[in-house]
Amino acid sequence: MFFYAARQPIFDQNKQLFAYELLFRDSLENVFPNIDGDQATSKLIEASQFNLGLDDFTDQHPAFINFSDELLIKKFPSLIPKEQLVVEILETAKPTKKLLQAVTELKQEGYTIALDDYVHDPVWLHFFPYIDIIKVDFRESSHEEIQQIGKIAGKYDIKLLAEKVETYEEFNSALEWGFTYFQGYFFSEPEVMQSRALAPSQMSLAELLYESSKAEMDLSAIINIFQRDVTLSFKLLRYANSAIFKRRGDIETIKQALVVLGQAELKKFLAVLFAAQINSDKPVELIRLSMSRAHFCESIAKDHGQLRDSSMAFLTGMLSVIDAILDEPIESIMTKLPLAQEIKSALIQREGLLANYLDLVEHYEKAEWVKAGLLIERLTLNTEQVPDYYHTAIQWSNDRASELAAN
Repeated sequence: MFFYAARQPIFDQNKQLFAYELLFRDSLENVFPNIDGDQATSKLIEASQFNLGLDDFTDQHPAFINFSDELLIKKFPSLIPKEQLVVEILETAKPTKKLLQAVTELKQEGYTIALDDYVHDPVWLHFFPYIDIIKVDFRESSHEEIQQIGKIAGKYDIKLLAEKVETYEEFNSALEWGFTYFQGYFFSEPEVMQSRALAPSQMSLAELLYESSKAEMDLSAIINIFQRDVTLSFKLLRYANSAIFKRRGDIETIKQALVVLGQAELKKFLAVLFAAQINSDKPVELIRLSMSRAHFCESIAKDHGQLRDSSMAFLTGMLSVIDAILDEPIESIMTKLPLAQEIKSALIQREGLLANYLDLVEHYEKAEWVKAGLLIERLTLNTEQVPDYYHTAIQWSNDRASELAAN
């Protein structure tokens, strides 16, 4: 059995990552509503606890997972440690006495409980003393409905979570309306469209990205750029001296450091460094997203075998959210980065094979399994391998983001 799951980030009021919601499907073809919800949740628990491990997907953050009333009554959430889980009561659940008893027991055991897609009904007030979070569909609920829920929730120790927040304008509105948590992809859109000048070290990184995007890199040109920037040279030498690289002795020159890394590792090092250094004010999740996209696109490109250099796919995935990182239109940014035309076409016009790879990873991120399946079929990719590429990319980006945070 292959494990199909997507994760969607949930942020706090400071745009810091709070948790992920995990969304499961049985396959790319068999999607809701044609698959039983209890079966989907059961398989998610099985895969996450007995195969992958939740930490592979959530990087030590809590996981929001949907449970029907039947699974709650059967105490399925207790299969997952309370520190790793936020129990979501599905909006289709019936507020019966049995469900209330199950929720009460979970709360007493220390679990965090959330109501999903809540629309107010007085009968649910019996559950409110045991509820920690109420999730509200920000796009479907009116301001009046949100105010009503907020007023009632305010009588209890309940926080509000806004779902489907897709722009910074919506984030700010939800913030003003009293929401504590926010779920959606607002963080991957530019916050304010403005022109931002690149710092000298960032310009050097841009030059290095260009040089490294060439099929045949000019080692002399790359050495020259590093030698002009002491900060970049320090980071390169520190990275090349890492224990993960095998070397016979100490590294004494920039050239020696580049040889130790090798072409493929250098390209990854530069892309990650560029994304991390370009704007430190952004959520770490944005950097994590760019890295997971980069790794996924590169894996797909290697499998597909249609590009002259799979590293182009890595760089395309990495730069796919650069407009959000810089808060500047992608068209303007591309004029400042002398990248290969295939990369620019993918990022600006969303044209070409690289754009297809980006579309595929975005379908995965949003659990758009039907669209993903159709694209996989059109590209004649290995259906059984694609989920593994996504999961591996998630794990790789978690590791890299942890390293950046530590530094």
